[in-house]
Amino acid sequence: MNGDSLSDCYIKCVHVVSSTAELIVDKAMELKFVCGVFGGNIKPTPFLCLTLKMLQIQPEKDIIVEFIKNEDFKYVRLLGAMYRRLTGTAVDCYKYLEPLYNDYRRVKSQNRNGEFELMHVDEFIDELLHSERMCDIILPRLQKRHVLEEAEMLDPRISALEEDLDEVESSEEEDEEEEKVMMFK
Repeated sequence: MNGDSLSDCYIKCVHVVSSTAELIVDKAMELKFVCGVFGGNIKPTPFLCLTLKMLQIQPEKDIIVEFIKNEDFKYVRLLGAMYRRLTGTAVDCYKYLEPLYNDYRRVKSQNRNGEFELMHVDEFIDELLHSERMCDIILPRLQKRHVLEEAEMLDPRISALEEDLDEVESSEEEDEEEEKVMMFK
């Protein structure tokens, strides 16, 4: 399927002819699922159509960051993440997408047969950062995170779980110290 047939389907199916970021946001807030194409005729989903439209209008980086930071509309967030992954540098991708690992909300994904499956935002982000293909689009090659860390372009990633473990360990150490002090009194 080429870009022209995607555009034609986009105009017919999604009814967005204007090319402003504000109208993209309005349509993104109406999204009910993610992914690429479906059906025997290989029809693009509204998510893929909006991604194409964003690639055409090339919104400012600040607008995409606001899409990604949007906590009220999970599909707006995923649309911004997809666009950032397609157009951003490796450092930007890790910087803006890794915080979304802490978003565990459920999202609907449509497979090629048109059937819906459940996944979570963090799973979608993990696939964006580690897969070669997402939503039926071959993604640009992304430099490995450890290479960027070694080049000191990124700080080492600390997961929320590691932070929690550190807090538990430090509170256990404090408890042990208090017990020792109490024993010597």
